[in-house]
Amino acid sequence: MKGKKEVWIGFFILLILIIVIIGIKFITDNKKISDENLKTVYVATGGGKENFISDEEVVDIMKKKYNLNVVYDSWSNGKLIKNPLTREDGSGYDVMFASDQRFYDYYKLAPDESKGEAKRNTVLKGGLTLNTPIVIYSWDTVVDALIKENIVTQKDNVYYITDMNKLISYILEGKKWSDIGIDTLYGSINIDSTDPVTSSPGATYYGLLLLIMCNGNVTEETANENLSKLKEFYIKSGYMNNTPADLFELYLKTGMGGKPMIVDYEKSVIDFANSNPDGWNQVKDKIRILYPTPTIWNSHCIATFTEAGNEYYDAYNDKEIQQIAWSKYGFRTGVTGGNYDVSQVNVSGIPQSIDSTVTSLKMDMYEKLISYLGND
Repeated sequence: MKGKKEVWIGFFILLILIIVIIGIKFITDNKKISDENLKTVYVATGGGKENFISDEEVVDIMKKKYNLNVVYDSWSNGKLIKNPLTREDGSGYDVMFASDQRFYDYYKLAPDESKGEAKRNTVLKGGLTLNTPIVIYSWDTVVDALIKENIVTQKDNVYYITDMNKLISYILEGKKWSDIGIDTLYGSINIDSTDPVTSSPGATYYGLLLLIMCNGNVTEETANENLSKLKEFYIKSGYMNNTPADLFELYLKTGMGGKPMIVDYEKSVIDFANSNPDGWNQVKDKIRILYPTPTIWNSHCIATFTEAGNEYYDAYNDKEIQQIAWSKYGFRTGVTGGNYDVSQVNVSGIPQSIDSTVTSLKMDMYEKLISYLGND
């Protein structure tokens, strides 16, 4: 009896294994058939949104709701507007997804043959898709001192730099942290940023500084009047990182003593709080997010070249995708400055809307700014 019982147990185990194997094969085969029915969209994409576009939920929504299999190839913004937009096999792209509005605007212009720019595709649809404002990250002790200096104002639990000109002048004058009552910090007041000469985020920030110095009206004349002051600011800033991710990591790891103030995007702190909750809990009571008045948007823009590209662009109107973009990765979607439910993110001090902003500089002015800063 015992031997028969063991035989039956073995038989049932074998039967279950066979059923499981058949089930797995059935699901895999169905998935292959399903994926074969998807429309493949090829996207030439700039950086800064890698985690979001590869998010499993976003990929799943693109497939199940919009029948799209999206293939992303990494491009630098500079190459997007200069080189032929072709894949390694010589085929074309359906979409360009630039990580800064100035490159999107520039792409829609006729190529400058004197700069060796390639012929461009006709843009069918497109516009601002993922948006995040420039902010300055600091620490509680620093911000308390800046409030006393009437540089920072707190309103509805949000910290605003309401006198950017005064803060800029403090840096240009070489004021020390001890001059504003922070004796624990050594050296001069400074705001760390990525290098505007080699980094798109850094260039956006220095574009904002130039706009503020020119009182919001950047012309050839006003730019020429203020570029020397901007370069002095650049020189006083010292060594700069080339990527915002490295800078933000240093800010978190070295604390107030290492990085009293840095420039980055609003999205960075939301992404960090979601991806590293333990780390966030260690620093959240000390971190302060400062919104310059005015600030400037970093806008990731889509340009479509085919009907498949149009379908991909239209998918960003999906409420689920927009909620993931905001609550997990800190991207404000759709119309810049729109209202968002800040209770969806585990970060305090973020405003429902961004109201005080300036328009990004055009490409030619950015090139002039970068060239001026980069020349010895």
